[in-house]
Amino acid sequence: MNERQDIERAVRASDTERERIARLVSEAAGEGRLSIAEADERLERVYTTKFRHELTEFVADLPAERTRTAPTGLERFPARLRVHAAVAVVVSVLLILRWAAMDVPFFWPAGPMFVLWGTFLLHARLVRSGGVPPWARQRSGPPWWVERQRVGG
Repeated sequence: MNERQDIERAVRASDTERERIARLVSEAAGEGRLSIAEADERLERVYTTKFRHELTEFVADLPAERTRTAPTGLERFPARLRVHAAVAVVVSVLLILRWAAMDVPFFWPAGPMFVLWGTFLLHARLVRSGGVPPWARQRSGPPWWVERQRVGG
């Protein structure tokens, strides 16, 4: 081996590199490519590995790491927004079922459902804006405080 290869082989593995290899081994076990015993053995050895070049042997017989594709469908929405929508749907269905079981001529669930879906739309708007309320993006404080600063009070 030449000197450069010796230097590359002597580079110590970082925790981040070990975690990436451990994730690949865990995913392979989840896909059924490795048995649980074999995955446990590999993971144990991954975390005790000292040098970077030794990490490649744990994934050499596994398919290459997949690149993440663009999220489709509901995956493109944050989990907290999906949970909010799911709660709103479940509560709306329960309200409608309750209304159907009652002998009331008017559709009273409209009010609570309006509040439920209104909060969902506000939440979606807040998430889209990066989690910063509109008044905080435009000014450096609440409207009454900003006005007081302009007046000089």
